[in-house]
Amino acid sequence: MPLIITALGILLLLILIMKFKINTVISLAVVSFLLGVALGIPIDEIMGSIEAGLGSTIASTGLIFGFGAILGRLIADAGGAQRISMTLIDKFGEKWVQWAVVLTAFILGIALFFEVGLVLLIPIVYQISKQTNISFLWLGMPMATALSVTHAFLPPHPGPTVIADQYGANIGMVLVYGIIIAIPTIIIAGPLYTKLAKKLVPSAFEKAGEGSIAKLGDVKQYKLEDTPRFGISAFTALFPVILMGSSTIITLVQDTIGLEDNIAFDIITTLGTPSMVMLLSVLLAIYTMGIARNIPMTNLMNSAEDAVKAIGMLLLILGVSGSLKEVLMDGGVGDYVAMIFEGSTITPIFLAWLIAAIIRLAQGSATVSALTTAGLVLPLIEGTDVNLALMVLATGAGSIIASHVNDTGFWIVKESFGLTMKETFGTWTVLETIISVSGLIFVLMLSLFI
Repeated sequence: MPLIITALGILLLLILIMKFKINTVISLAVVSFLLGVALGIPIDEIMGSIEAGLGSTIASTGLIFGFGAILGRLIADAGGAQRISMTLIDKFGEKWVQWAVVLTAFILGIALFFEVGLVLLIPIVYQISKQTNISFLWLGMPMATALSVTHAFLPPHPGPTVIADQYGANIGMVLVYGIIIAIPTIIIAGPLYTKLAKKLVPSAFEKAGEGSIAKLGDVKQYKLEDTPRFGISAFTALFPVILMGSSTIITLVQDTIGLEDNIAFDIITTLGTPSMVMLLSVLLAIYTMGIARNIPMTNLMNSAEDAVKAIGMLLLILGVSGSLKEVLMDGGVGDYVAMIFEGSTITPIFLAWLIAAIIRLAQGSATVSALTTAGLVLPLIEGTDVNLALMVLATGAGSIIASHVNDTGFWIVKESFGLTMKETFGTWTVLETIISVSGLIFVLMLSLFI
């Protein structure tokens, strides 16, 4: 029954948004409440679940998106995004610019959270699409693919890192095998599927960039000599990667050597948190893109305010999508899925993928589904010779399948690229499923050799 109720709730949400054209925030709030009632949550606790879900989602993404939007706007308003995009076009040529975007997203994605990578790269990709007159989504889909793959498979992202710890897998081997699997998966789900998606959902590729984050890059064009140098523009855009990556490396070294925590490590850990990284990056951009170029502080702060206004509705949608996820979790949907697979005799690698996939479909969160799966599968792999690093990757692959309306990432992509619900399902949902299934196939292939 919990799965049937969840499916009916999602169907109602689609009807409200697509048929009756009701605002997404209102539709999500209504369906979250009705699902809470149907799943048996005490009626006086449902609004508490909705508020808790909204609060936790905004707490984890609000500052990242706010500061990320400001950073993107400052770089765009100064002409830095234009300089970066033109340099990439010159180096790779228009024919290979899609691959330039994929490579950039993969490199950034290793260190950056999915959301951070999106708010940093979308304005730059938008600029490239304008400069080359290439479809925004034609470049954006492979970029989002690279970010999603690194999020699912590669440490130091939270999912694979924590799962590796729970399984007792060597995190270095998870990273090595993860990169081996990530590269062909990105090629298949990114550039190759984008070609097919353009035929299946042509309207999505005709959008000029109506999404709120894309508009952060919609500024006047400069003469190239009037823009900041490529080096300082790229350094400012990459600064979050440098900070987060440095913090991660130092933390890994600390754990490997076994050094005890002290004030220095505490500071490094704090500086590496996504919200702090984005705050420091904004402060750097205020200097490099503004003060150093004699731009008045008033102008810089006007850019900051415009950036936050542009993503206001997006933040509300993300928050209430978190409410839907919270209601599903409090209603026991994830626990019900877990109960179904107790005592299963399916091979551990496929079982890990399957459980993670079903929990993901039911409650939306990739991280929650991955961690829940780890707890369920762990007793089943005791005494087996299954490769633990591959178990981590199989779990990560299952946890990102078929992103849909109960996943915050679905709404991020929809609003960022200005897509309709149908277009988002035909592009992003299918893309995530291809990543998940490809990941499983490559894990199983790799298991034959190691």
